[in-house]
Amino acid sequence: MKKFYIIGFILLLFFDTFGQTSFKLTALSALPFEMDIAWLLRVFSHGWAYLVIIGYAGAFITWMVLLQKAPVGPAFAASHLQVVTVMLVSVIAFNEQITLSRLLGALSIIVGIIFLALAEQRLHNSPAN
Repeated sequence: MKKFYIIGFILLLFFDTFGQTSFKLTALSALPFEMDIAWLLRVFSHGWAYLVIIGYAGAFITWMVLLQKAPVGPAFAASHLQVVTVMLVSVIAFNEQITLSRLLGALSIIVGIIFLALAEQRLHNSPAN
């Protein structure tokens, strides 16, 4: 079961990060933003828009499969790791900077997920269960 969770959450992170990165590439390829048909055509004339759909569909399907087995609280928290992975990919792909506040936020997310996982494990291993 542990292997199922690890593979599932890696896939979820991949699809979420892939979808968010494709979303940014879609937005950049459709510039300048104008609320008209020409802009909408630019959005869908690039392949990035379709990769966004694939990323979000993959994340949705992976999330639904995970929720069949995973406890909701820790699973929901772990799904927020995509904020960290998107930030890291953005540094590489878009030359964005990791500021101190972003680093502290990412570390807070990671520490929170670790605490929730430890609490879930302790609850699962308690003599009452």
